[in-house]
Amino acid sequence: MKLSFLDPLFAEPGPWASVCVDTSQDVDDPGRAIDLRRRHLRDALFEQGADAGTVSALDAAVGTDHEVPGRHGQALFAAHGRLVLAAALPEPPARDTARFGALPDAMPPAVQRAPDIPYMAVLLFHDERAPRDDEPGEDRPPDHICAIAETGHWPLARVSPGPRLSHQVPVDEWPQTARRIAQELGDLAARHRTEVLVLGRHEDDGWAAGVLVNRMPIHLHNRVALVDSDSGAADGTAPGRALLEAEAGRVLDRRLNDEDQRQVDTFQAQRARHPHKSEGITAAVTALQRAQARSLLLTRSPALPDELWTAEQPPWIALSYEELNAFGVTSAHPEPASAVLLYAAVRTGAELIVLPGDHVSPADGVAVLLRYRDAADMAPA
Repeated sequence: MKLSFLDPLFAEPGPWASVCVDTSQDVDDPGRAIDLRRRHLRDALFEQGADAGTVSALDAAVGTDHEVPGRHGQALFAAHGRLVLAAALPEPPARDTARFGALPDAMPPAVQRAPDIPYMAVLLFHDERAPRDDEPGEDRPPDHICAIAETGHWPLARVSPGPRLSHQVPVDEWPQTARRIAQELGDLAARHRTEVLVLGRHEDDGWAAGVLVNRMPIHLHNRVALVDSDSGAADGTAPGRALLEAEAGRVLDRRLNDEDQRQVDTFQAQRARHPHKSEGITAAVTALQRAQARSLLLTRSPALPDELWTAEQPPWIALSYEELNAFGVTSAHPEPASAVLLYAAVRTGAELIVLPGDHVSPADGVAVLLRYRDAADMAPA
């Protein structure tokens, strides 16, 4: 997963105020609940020495995602009196956090963005369109097949879904019209680089789904995940949440996107040859020190130290002050380990791969795929 969405946080020096806050709307009086959280976060930032302008910028942004229904959160970042980045969180944080320090605490939104799978959701359902009481039975409109499609990146689409396409087709015209819809979906998937198409159907719409799938371009046909769904126009297509959200979650949550999976496969081969250079916090810090990391790999619960040491110019990081001092760095300071690792990854062009539990279990829950190997690395492990 590329980290370019975090570039604004590393384009200028701090100090940074970072906030992660639960802004869910599925509670009684969400406005009051969010206002209480806002006051606690504001107090915490002032206690850490944040300036009034920066706190005010964050204060004004908390809860501005109120149009997103259901459970979710916000990650907000401000510096020098200006809001720099507001990131949606598909899941609210386990607890609200507020930190003021030299580096932004950007790991929460980065992890929640993973696995960042480009996908498409398509919902088919049968619309009987029952007649009104004042309609003669013979004038009843024919039954229709409704098809609704939406593209997005999972799981961010849960709170930031893409535009939707919709079609309503009389049942007797479905075999002919499905070919055109299938081609339209194929073109959309190609533009979006769709890796998985989640196709939701009702139990009684198996025929319609089969007709549509059989008319899809082969590149899309092979990416279809067919799921049963009870969603319809009333309860499955509400604005502000992903189409077929629950069904897509069951299909996508424990996967990696295609590029990340290729990198994990390459990492497995690298680790077999050079385990001490591939996994553990020491290996990760060493690779990032040398700008040698192609990707940083993390489990969702890595065993990181509380702090790592860093200096801004150049982006040095180390396990201890003494290590940086040996490089001639005299202005080093400790920061939370997750913030330092992400800072070094962004500044050196590394990507981030968040590992599902059943893929890889590296030492310390952290590993690194090397961009290249120097002469020392070529020696037998």
